[in-house]
Amino acid sequence: MAFPLPPLAAIRVFEAAARHLSFTKAAAELGMTQAAVSYQIKLLEERVGAPLFLRQPRQVALTEAGRRLAPAVTEAFAILGEAYAAARTGADGLLCVTTVLTFASNWLAHRLGSFQIKHPALAVRLETSSRLIDFAREDVDIAIRSGGGNWPGLEAHRLLEADFTPMLSPKLAASIGGVREPADLLRLPILDPGDIWWKEWFGAAGVPSDDLARRPGSSMGAQAYEANAAIAGHGVAILTRALFKNELADGRLVQPFDLVGDDGHAYWLVYPEARRNVPKIRAFRDWLLAEIAC
Repeated sequence: MAFPLPPLAAIRVFEAAARHLSFTKAAAELGMTQAAVSYQIKLLEERVGAPLFLRQPRQVALTEAGRRLAPAVTEAFAILGEAYAAARTGADGLLCVTTVLTFASNWLAHRLGSFQIKHPALAVRLETSSRLIDFAREDVDIAIRSGGGNWPGLEAHRLLEADFTPMLSPKLAASIGGVREPADLLRLPILDPGDIWWKEWFGAAGVPSDDLARRPGSSMGAQAYEANAAIAGHGVAILTRALFKNELADGRLVQPFDLVGDDGHAYWLVYPEARRNVPKIRAFRDWLLAEIAC
């Protein structure tokens, strides 16, 4: 039995407009003009036989008919998207993971081999980038990003704390007879002195850090690079402990103080909520969370 369906283009526009409660934002998301969005909504309202939105100055609101329709449409798109993703990729094929350079080089790359052994038919493409990718527009399956963990539309799993504390080479520490108190660090070159973490850490240590603003504002762009410079004795870096356990364990870096800063950020595994049951995403998620728990 065939079921009567409204124009799918109009339904797609309605879902976006109902989610944003804005024709303007729906137009921006879908790459349409606001006039085109209004036309598609009007077309759907004619098919339904009732208004779906109340047009108000500077905003719109769902009518009772719109409120009844919106959840079902959202659920239908989620089911369709999940089914499409599963059919397109399945458990085999290519898994694209994007993350920041330091997490990739200092944590993930050392462990990916065990994932490949468990899933030999699934190739992993690891990309490094500091920007937030758009899952709707880019060919990426999973991201590992730092932040507060609140990204609408994304499933987020907390992995590691993104705390921070100074680290340096033993040789550099010895060059001033040892680092015995936080103020001693200011007698040494500071890597990326403009990093807000330095101001927060010295503030927690009760040490004035106005001197940092007068230092050359060089920045290497990633903790991995700063750690390499610190290991070479070029300065003191402020780094996340969980990403440099090996360097601390073998003595290439030392953490002179127990004081650790924490701005509430962490590293998170994220992917679109609608794709949570895609086999390759589920496989990587389960493996990664098990690795983190070890």
